[in-house]
Amino acid sequence: MKEVYIAVDYGGGSGRVMAGSFCHGQLELETISRFGNRQVRMGGHTYWDFLALFQDMKEGLRTAVRKGYRIKSIGIDTWGVDFGLIDSRGNLLGNPICYRDQFTAGLPEELFGGGKATEHYAVAGIQIMPINTIYQLYGLKREGDVRLEVADKLLFMPDLFSYFLTGVANNEYSIASTSELLDASNRTWNRKLIGELGLPQHLFGEIVMPGSSRGTLRPEVAAEIGIDYPVEVVAVGSHDTASAIRALPPVKREGTRRAFLSSGTWSLLGIELDQPILTEDARLAGFTNEGGVGGKICFMQNITGLWILQRLRAQWEEEGKETDYGVLIAEAEKSGITSVIDVDAPEFQNPDRMEQTIAGHCRATGQPVPATQGDYMLCIVQSLAARYKRGIDELNRLTGQPVEELCIIGGGNQNRLLNRLTQEALGIPVVSGPVEATAIGNILVQAEAFESRR
Repeated sequence: MKEVYIAVDYGGGSGRVMAGSFCHGQLELETISRFGNRQVRMGGHTYWDFLALFQDMKEGLRTAVRKGYRIKSIGIDTWGVDFGLIDSRGNLLGNPICYRDQFTAGLPEELFGGGKATEHYAVAGIQIMPINTIYQLYGLKREGDVRLEVADKLLFMPDLFSYFLTGVANNEYSIASTSELLDASNRTWNRKLIGELGLPQHLFGEIVMPGSSRGTLRPEVAAEIGIDYPVEVVAVGSHDTASAIRALPPVKREGTRRAFLSSGTWSLLGIELDQPILTEDARLAGFTNEGGVGGKICFMQNITGLWILQRLRAQWEEEGKETDYGVLIAEAEKSGITSVIDVDAPEFQNPDRMEQTIAGHCRATGQPVPATQGDYMLCIVQSLAARYKRGIDELNRLTGQPVEELCIIGGGNQNRLLNRLTQEALGIPVVSGPVEATAIGNILVQAEAFESRR
């Protein structure tokens, strides 16, 4: 019977269950199942369908067992900031709200306006963004949401999935760091800030590091997926970015200073450090200090990535237009448009019609308006390349050591036009890491944890 590690990887648009095994020291990956992830608008908020996602995960685990695999352990990673609340009996208090919900608009300014942002960043080290957990919680408190009154624990998305697999409630370090509620230097909850916000202290539980055990499958879950042996759930880099960075390949030349770009719906651009950078310059440049595997700090910028292109393609699909990536890239290579949009501008966060929003942005900034699908494609990718150039320049300035190579990981590294334009913009080598970086990093942490306990 083949023994495998299972990586459950949830993204904003889809999820998958992956099996990993080692043969002669080489990791072999197999996709067990893929499933969609959707946002549901209801009653004034936008939610994630947690119940469906949990069932999709169990179906994937069941499929792995039916294929004859023996599961050694399970690791779960997701996007950041979002969470669920459970009561003292372990019941889920409603579906988690999606970070793209607009109810947090204006809350960062309300909490940290008037010069307070500098003091806050010096402790939290996280880029102030309305999507972050701190503003979601503050927004619920302002609405008088009764869930905060009856909740026993706050569990981020990977914590929540793990809890309903094992019955053990805790918070993994890398995902907790996305909340803006940690002390970045001490890697613990910022209890002073939590108290000042009037949030219940008991919601914030034990923080566990990647590689820690999160317990074993509940007997009823084990029976449901068809196994009769204990299976451990391991805390991996539960924020998908942390898992992806763990999968970076070794540099070819020792001592090369390499930055990473995790390219997907979001672009995460930065380097790994032993300690956070909490200066005012770092805050103004939009850098965040998120937790990584091995207690590392992922010093990086959260940049709007392929989201703009994803939404544009979704619009084109509705309109019956071309959506094939290969065709669109070929058309973009023929385009001569020079327009560059600010990919981080608020209007691109979640517009109803992305094409019209891009056109409006170009008009407002006095640039040529794209006329063809190829124009739109080129406009987006050269805008991303320009944004990456600015990020690397700021990284060099803040650390005092120039980046010599950029490694692009994740599905976005398959966009050959974006890779080429990025290399031309940066003037340094751009190399491709694994497409399945998140699943690979997830499984590597599980395997290291397994070996350390033998």
